[in-house]
Amino acid sequence: MEQVQQQETLEQMRKRFAKDREIEYKRNKENIYIRLTGYDKYYYANQCWKFTQHILKNGFNQYKSSDIESLYFDTHNITIRLHSTAETDIKRFNNKQEMLGYVVGFNDSQSQKVA
Repeated sequence: MEQVQQQETLEQMRKRFAKDREIEYKRNKENIYIRLTGYDKYYYANQCWKFTQHILKNGFNQYKSSDIESLYFDTHNITIRLHSTAETDIKRFNNKQEMLGYVVGFNDSQSQKVA
């Protein structure tokens, strides 16, 4: 009987982890206007969220963080929305995979920096 109870607990834990993962995915995907599919969708959504947080905190090129209202990902570009209601592309791409590769590479380079 104890083993059955433990399996139910493990099943409940699995469901809770799955629910938490979906909540995090939805948060991460709020500014992504492309379709992410498969198991990698969680990874790429998280990478885009990390990229967004870095840009909002540190700015990008000549734009200070205080100039930036938000940022979004589209099929062929990553765009910054400025408080002045203007928009500017950070970078343009040929396709979604190229853009996602750029984001992952950018994040990797940021994590390798020595303080």
